[in-house]
Amino acid sequence: MRKLSYGMNVTVDGYISAHGPGHLSPSGDIGWSVPSDELFQWWLEREQANSLSLYGRKLWETMSSYWPTGDEQLNATAAQVEFARNWRSTPKVVFSSTIEKVDWNTRVVNGDAVAEITRLKAEDGGPMAIGGATLAGTALQAGLIDEYLLVTHPVLVGGGTPFFVALDNWVNLELVEKTAFPDGVLLTRYEKRR
Repeated sequence: MRKLSYGMNVTVDGYISAHGPGHLSPSGDIGWSVPSDELFQWWLEREQANSLSLYGRKLWETMSSYWPTGDEQLNATAAQVEFARNWRSTPKVVFSSTIEKVDWNTRVVNGDAVAEITRLKAEDGGPMAIGGATLAGTALQAGLIDEYLLVTHPVLVGGGTPFFVALDNWVNLELVEKTAFPDGVLLTRYEKRR
């Protein structure tokens, strides 16, 4: 059975993206989450360890707007070049009812996300990562996530898109890793207790 991880950059008050200044603009501001070189390298190594990436529509649109040519960008670091190459080559599944055409080693699922993620977890293969608050929330509520990675940045934004959704039942976790990065960023990795 494959392991499913959910990890993102998050604010101290629990958001993965913030409302704009004065809360007048919609969610989507992630300017607070620019990674240090050390943190970017850590994310790269996590991505290289995954055999399959699962995306919700919004995160897919964000990632696919930059990483297909991220290695061609002026001033791209060696890690960014490697991230772009890894992103293109890693198999991806996008869960969306509105996206019809994808590229870069990707397929679209527009049916039951829980059924498809359950099927993928039951297959032989390496670890999978899930991203996007809505999709991850669906998988969390269905009890499909095995590991949570919170990369907490020292900022309070007051509102936006939360990392976690409301749950019907508690999920007991065990802390398995804690790592400090520059600029006060802290990684905490938890596994679901069996």
